[in-house]
Amino acid sequence: MTSRHIHFSQGISMRKLATAAVAAGLFFGGMGVAAADSWHNVALFKTTGARFAEGKYMWEPVEVQQGAFHIKGKLRDVGLNDNHNVYLQVKVHGYGWNRFDGVQKKTVWIDKLVHDGASRYVETAEVRVCQNRGSLHPDNCSPTKHFKRP
Repeated sequence: MTSRHIHFSQGISMRKLATAAVAAGLFFGGMGVAAADSWHNVALFKTTGARFAEGKYMWEPVEVQQGAFHIKGKLRDVGLNDNHNVYLQVKVHGYGWNRFDGVQKKTVWIDKLVHDGASRYVETAEVRVCQNRGSLHPDNCSPTKHFKRP
């Protein structure tokens, strides 16, 4: 082999090595982003007759579900003899509340994404649990919890 031929084959190896290093950096960098967007526990939301328990939330990455606020947990009607339903309310930015209904005298699993179709990702969210007391009485709602994307 000539020295010219050896130099050429070393160049190919260097390119492959550089490509592998870039790919590894992207892979491990992506793992860091995924870890930052992991599930977080939320405290119990409660009001007279309603509970949202075992709640978790996460901020979806921009590339997934439009950067939505993702919440899940158990919505429970604990006022078993009051004939009122319960619901979870979630809103993002300054938009109106999204309402996710429960079932009277039961516990239901809630797993919802709330996003803003006009922006790339959600920066703030608010959550509360409520008891629907009918048209003659105002609903009972827990204090509103505020969340901000880190």
